[in-house]
Amino acid sequence: MRKLQFVVSGLGLAAFLAAALLFGQPPTPTDTPTSTPTPSDKPTTPPVLVSTATPSPSPTPSVTISPIDAGTVSVPSTLGASPGISPSPSATPIAVQAAALGTSDLGWSEKGAPVFRLDQAVITALAQNPTVLQALEEIRRTKGVIIQIRAEALPQIGPSSSFNWTDPNLRDNSSFSTFSTGGAPPPGGGMGHGGIKNLRSDISYNVQVIGTQLVFNYSTFRSIRGTFFQRDSAYFALRNTIDQTIATVKTQFYQVIVNRELIVVQEESVRLLDSQLKDQQNRFEAGTVPRFNVLQAQVQLYNQIPQLIAARNNYRISVLQLAKTLGLDFNPARGISATLRVSGDLVYIPRKIDLLAAIEEGKRTRPFLKQQRANVLNQIEQVHVAIGSWLPNVNASGGGEWLSRQFNPGFFENISKGWLTTVTGSWPIFDSGMAWGKIQQQRAILSQQEITYDDDVRQVELEIQQAASNLLQNRELIQATEKNQETAEEAVRLAKARLDAGAGTQLDVLNAQVQLTTAQSTYLQALFGYNSSLAEFDRVTGAQSTYSEKFDGIAPHATKTNTYYTGSDVDARGKPKRNAGFQTNTTTTTTTSREPNSK
Repeated sequence: MRKLQFVVSGLGLAAFLAAALLFGQPPTPTDTPTSTPTPSDKPTTPPVLVSTATPSPSPTPSVTISPIDAGTVSVPSTLGASPGISPSPSATPIAVQAAALGTSDLGWSEKGAPVFRLDQAVITALAQNPTVLQALEEIRRTKGVIIQIRAEALPQIGPSSSFNWTDPNLRDNSSFSTFSTGGAPPPGGGMGHGGIKNLRSDISYNVQVIGTQLVFNYSTFRSIRGTFFQRDSAYFALRNTIDQTIATVKTQFYQVIVNRELIVVQEESVRLLDSQLKDQQNRFEAGTVPRFNVLQAQVQLYNQIPQLIAARNNYRISVLQLAKTLGLDFNPARGISATLRVSGDLVYIPRKIDLLAAIEEGKRTRPFLKQQRANVLNQIEQVHVAIGSWLPNVNASGGGEWLSRQFNPGFFENISKGWLTTVTGSWPIFDSGMAWGKIQQQRAILSQQEITYDDDVRQVELEIQQAASNLLQNRELIQATEKNQETAEEAVRLAKARLDAGAGTQLDVLNAQVQLTTAQSTYLQALFGYNSSLAEFDRVTGAQSTYSEKFDGIAPHATKTNTYYTGSDVDARGKPKRNAGFQTNTTTTTTTSREPNSK
């Protein structure tokens, strides 16, 4: 019993001497004494741990790892000024810290790079994005098709001419050379042997100016009507491309912002782990902790540094992707410097969603559906073009002709001239079913287009419901992670306070720091998810038109009429549906069996 008391007394004395040695070290080179952290006086500010090393904020220290150091970590001396106290998470908002990141934090220089706000990025993309430019050129192409097909039904006038010269020697043995019966020319200079041949002109020519006009061709007239629907389809394809480009720019813009702020989160985590390593090194040198604590802190730090490197790389890649979407060319003069820099914040602005109203609005305004409606209407015209193979075709032509005479002494003398008129017609009465085969093909394609339209309507409904569900998910994540972030910061503060008081362990601090980093990253990802889902919701509901007003000048008149009304009460052709609501017809068949009467 006495031996047990002696052992306990020895352990208590050893602990007392260790505490005396720990608290007997010289104070830090600051005039402010160590104080217990207290929460802020403002009720709206979340409680954070205030660093006790110095009252003024110091620059964010960075960790440098050199392969020559054989596994050692070089840290600024200010981190290890106080061996018993570790810095807390920074009280500065992450967005402010992200805006102040420099070249060493980002891995490249952003000096001189053009700064884009969200609206500037969208306008730049609409002016330079190659997908938008290709859609504009497609509209020009369809206008050319209209001009080409329409010209087939309009008058066409053109001259034609021919010019012939024949060597007189080629006509020596012709019938005209034997016209005279005498072997020698008659006296007195009359027409003798070869006289008519000598009167023929060696040159002959004719000039025609002919105009042609299509009188009747049913297929051509319906083809002209179909080209207008092709033009409308190209215009709605442009509007759909614009909406998609705007949503892509918004998503990539928010991705750049969140990646930049994730760098701050990872740097904050590295800084805390770095300070924890320095603290454990000082405690190990004082003899209060084993070397295992130092190795554990060092491993935790080295495991966190690759995540910081990956965060920097993700930021650089997201900037390059946004630059490509905006249509910005690579500038060799800048080298590996940043192509651009974004200016903006990730904010949470709740929006109330009426799902039923949003679905109906999306059906009425989505250019995607209007484009498919134009394809259906164009295919209807192609069916009529095939029907035109059964109908007659009538053409007329007329003009004037100037023809040289065969016997004339001069080049421009005695010219024959007159008018020409021709009317031609054809009617394929029997073609062995060729026209009927064309009609069947076009009708099948029309049915396919209508099926595609109905499926596109369901696709719009699905996209709107998915976007609304994603909005709900990210809104709930923001509400959950916002409170969790405050709790994680408080957990780090308490874990460090317990460690400083000797009541906690280093593992508690490391776990708390990991949970804080996870909470901050999850919160930023939730903000990004909400804003990107909001951009996608605006796209699928057709609410991006505010940016496309500059394209209203090229909108065909037909695109603004009820021809392209795509509400729930019309079908693929724009006609009212027979059954506007949901109706279910149930047929019940009842089978009864009669047993034979028992005798």
